[in-house]
Amino acid sequence: MAEQKSSDWLGLSGRVCVVTGGGGGIGRATALSLAQAGARVAAIDLDEGGLEVTRAELGKLGADNVIARCDTSDVASVTAASATIEKSLGPCDVLVNTAAVLRPGALDTLTLAEWNAVLSVNLTGYFLCAQVFGRQMRAHGRGSLVHVSSIAGSNAQGQSGAYSVSKAGVIMLSRQLANEWGPHGIRSNVVSPGMVITPMSQAFYDTPGVTERRSAVVPLRRVGMPQDMADAILFLASDRASYVNGDEIMVDGGYANMLMNLVPRPGFE
Repeated sequence: MAEQKSSDWLGLSGRVCVVTGGGGGIGRATALSLAQAGARVAAIDLDEGGLEVTRAELGKLGADNVIARCDTSDVASVTAASATIEKSLGPCDVLVNTAAVLRPGALDTLTLAEWNAVLSVNLTGYFLCAQVFGRQMRAHGRGSLVHVSSIAGSNAQGQSGAYSVSKAGVIMLSRQLANEWGPHGIRSNVVSPGMVITPMSQAFYDTPGVTERRSAVVPLRRVGMPQDMADAILFLASDRASYVNGDEIMVDGGYANMLMNLVPRPGFE
């Protein structure tokens, strides 16, 4: 890894970074953090209103950026967005996959349409974006992919339809990409959030008492915020993680490692 200037500790200055789901939540926080690190940022999303907010926030930072409406589950839409971004900013150096949907439901009554709707965005969309933007990385012999999964990808979450399955798939997709594309100078890693307040989960926290109850089971005694995830994403995207490949970082305040706290141990509590 080439030595970086102290002002560019992450080595992201001038890099073209594409963020899916950039219209809000973790995606927006990541896009803004990348811009603050000197990157040239492209945010893509189906949410045009959210993208405009992201564009305005990027503009306040003076960032060189572009937004594009994109259905990440549709290869033609991803290809078109890729061409627009490359023309405006240059070839992709970093891809951050954050776009996701949640459709709750029990598996015994879940329809095929509901199952496919989640998988098409949460898993197939990650694959398509990796494939399309990865071609630009392969052409230049370097790149970094960071995929947002979930602790639900390693811990089954009942009544969540295809969500846990899709997030487990993201983890394995990333490992396979790391395996196949590592020889081409391209890394692939995962950030798995725990409980975090985003537009997708906001309704949970709007219910009185939920934030307090959730915070109580996290060792750090707070629920995560999008910026907590963005900070981990930037590390994995950056040259500071140049020898990290095929890995997963859980960003959950320690929650996933607290299973034994649920076991009664008289005299030890």
